[in-house]
Amino acid sequence: MKSAAGVLPAQQSGTGSGQAGARRRRVVDSPQMFQPLPLFVGLRYVRARTRKFFVSFITWVSLLGVCVGVAALIVILSVMNGFEGELRGRLLALSAHARVIVQGGEGAAGPGVLPRIAWEDLQRRAAAAEGVLGAAPYAEIQALAMHSPEMLPVQLRGIDPRLEGGVSEAAGSLVSGRLEDLVAGADRVVLGSVIAKLLAVDTGDRVTLLVPGVNADGTPVPRLREFSVAGIFEVGLQDHDGVLALAHLEDVRALTGGDPRAEGLRLRFADALQAPRLARAALPGLPAGLEVRDWTQDHANYFRAIRIEKTMMALILLLIVAVAAFNIVAMLVMVVTDKRTDIAILRTLGASPRSVLVVFLVQGLVIGWAGVLLGVGLGVLLALNVGQIVPLLEGALGFRVMNPDVYYITSIPSELQWSNVLSIGSAALLMTAAATVYPALRASRVAPAEALRYE
Repeated sequence: MKSAAGVLPAQQSGTGSGQAGARRRRVVDSPQMFQPLPLFVGLRYVRARTRKFFVSFITWVSLLGVCVGVAALIVILSVMNGFEGELRGRLLALSAHARVIVQGGEGAAGPGVLPRIAWEDLQRRAAAAEGVLGAAPYAEIQALAMHSPEMLPVQLRGIDPRLEGGVSEAAGSLVSGRLEDLVAGADRVVLGSVIAKLLAVDTGDRVTLLVPGVNADGTPVPRLREFSVAGIFEVGLQDHDGVLALAHLEDVRALTGGDPRAEGLRLRFADALQAPRLARAALPGLPAGLEVRDWTQDHANYFRAIRIEKTMMALILLLIVAVAAFNIVAMLVMVVTDKRTDIAILRTLGASPRSVLVVFLVQGLVIGWAGVLLGVGLGVLLALNVGQIVPLLEGALGFRVMNPDVYYITSIPSELQWSNVLSIGSAALLMTAAATVYPALRASRVAPAEALRYE
């Protein structure tokens, strides 16, 4: 009996132990318990205060690095978008959104080869098209402006003062004079402010314009005409203020020698960014020998340069995010090394390698994505308030970022584009997510027996 009694408790004990182990395995393997376990442990590691100061320091540096990189990228691209918009506005102040010109431009045909084109009829057709705010014929030639002892090459553009307000902002750019003073046959001209300054002329002075020309046999025949300065305009762009001179359309036509290459039609649309599409739709079935050019073709070099600068700036600033991502890798590797015992215990309790993988993925993603979200919020806040922040910094530091003696643009423009914010945030999220993969894989491959050997 004693042996039976002695055996019975032992059997009962063994049975109880086996049942407890089975219950423990069922609890660990239970989907209700096991599925949130990686998330719970990962968040616990993020919140826990580590005993190793260096690991904690690297964690904060990684988070702040991602935040600063994303914020800087959003602010810089917004400022560059602002400068691009400012340049576009100044370029299009006196330039048309689109032009109808003789096909092939200069040199495509000589005087008399093309019949005289009825630009006024084309103007009426274009003005009635969808999306067109204004249409006006023009004539444009190269000339040499002279006022003793100075002389400058200029671009002489003939305009119709009645229609010019529909295709440009010339009237609003005048410093002195009026466009209405340009009367046919009066030989009056409106000069850019830089031209007027270099020639030392003002309203009421007279300048001589020399227009090169050739006879039918190719003999050079220069044409001289004296003009009275009727006004001065200033746009704030060298391409206009230092190059362009405006006169009445009929006065300039008289200097072209009947060359059809010198004339054209200028169009302005409600949305300048839609000009490439609207320009082709405004005048379908153009007469033979004519073509349509929009402002993106006329000023392609400017905006191609800005696009290249924006791309390179984005790549350079993404390196800040990349460095922060490398910090996340280093931090997680040190955490994995520090938590080898914890990993072994989790594995012993039934956690799968995949669960251990998710634990450290969660820790890395929380740190990285928190930095991205903070950076997006900070970047958007700064980009929307650049106009108020820069003057405060200038006042505090005692210098001007955009010196008015040097730059036409005296303030820092900013144009936040949500597509940029989305692309920057997505790229940063992917980079920080990729940074967590290697340390998490390393954690999932920790062997429990090896980790607990010396514990």
